[in-house]
Amino acid sequence: MPVEPTNRKLIRPSFNDAKEKMEPPRKAAAQKRPVPPDQTNAENFYYVKQMQSKTPMVVTLKDGEVLRGVIEWYDRGCLKFNRIGAPNLLLYKSNIKYMYKDEDE
Repeated sequence: MPVEPTNRKLIRPSFNDAKEKMEPPRKAAAQKRPVPPDQTNAENFYYVKQMQSKTPMVVTLKDGEVLRGVIEWYDRGCLKFNRIGAPNLLLYKSNIKYMYKDEDE
């Protein structure tokens, strides 16, 4: 049986149709985990708690000096540290090695 030539029309999808097929579904983007926050405010919460209760604290500086007192206020870079029987201090946070609650008092 001979095959007769037919008039075939080439169907091309539009550019927008092809673009939609290539994009990931929007639901997948919504299911990604959110980026963690830059700041958790845990440090601020700790300072406020110690200031409100006037907790006696021990601060050890990077040079090994140990200070005992109460945190009066703080900001991004320093703490105001009140001491009993000694001058109050403004401590740069960058000079603090660690701090903890004073168990002796």
